[in-house]
Amino acid sequence: MAGLFSSFFKKKEVLPPFHLSSLKADMHSHLIPGIDDGAPTMDHSIAMLSKFESLGYKKVITTPHIMSDTFPNTPEIIKNGLANLKKEIEKTDLNIEVEAAAEYYFDETIMPLIKNRELLSFGNKYVLIEFGFHSEPQFLDQLFFELKTAGYNPVIAHFERYMYYFGKIDIAEKWRQKGINIQLNLNSAIGQYGPAVKKQAEALIDSGQIDFVGTDCHCIEHLLVLEENIDLHYLRKVGQLLLKNTIL
Repeated sequence: MAGLFSSFFKKKEVLPPFHLSSLKADMHSHLIPGIDDGAPTMDHSIAMLSKFESLGYKKVITTPHIMSDTFPNTPEIIKNGLANLKKEIEKTDLNIEVEAAAEYYFDETIMPLIKNRELLSFGNKYVLIEFGFHSEPQFLDQLFFELKTAGYNPVIAHFERYMYYFGKIDIAEKWRQKGINIQLNLNSAIGQYGPAVKKQAEALIDSGQIDFVGTDCHCIEHLLVLEENIDLHYLRKVGQLLLKNTIL
């Protein structure tokens, strides 16, 4: 009985503080103004970058949506937006590196882009891919095969947010064994997307089946919430993981 009570009242492991500066780079955000559901104006973009810098980040790889119906962005649109953003940065005292890739929605338009090697990537040819949140996509094996054949390394955006994978951390493990990278949104561990996503994020962190973490920052409020909750236990656990953010 004593053992039962001691187990029940066992103190949670005390972990060292998690400093976002240890990540060095954020690889999922929406900072280029006016081209998706992220920063609406250049002033918002600069304010968000200023907050990234104050949080300790050295680099931000921003990833505008490419979604055929809603955000029909192209590499040209994104590169031009990045160039304009960099011009504005030069007018400030910001000291943070900014690059751009994209967050590709998996639909029928992505296959020709893969075969023609027209995807925007970051780091070691990493390509950020997102799925619909409510219905599991078909033909994932074909998607992964085509990406790998074209020399890309897939990164699955915010795995913990897909409701059809709730409780199925083994899927993430299986994909990682095949060279598919898993990205977690940091604010999922705070509860920004609701308790079910938070539970899945915690399971993902506990399992260690994560390659990248990102802010998925669409507005400065996302960063402020992250800053306010940085001492949460599960964010401290993120700080104990070996993540690829540090090599970007």
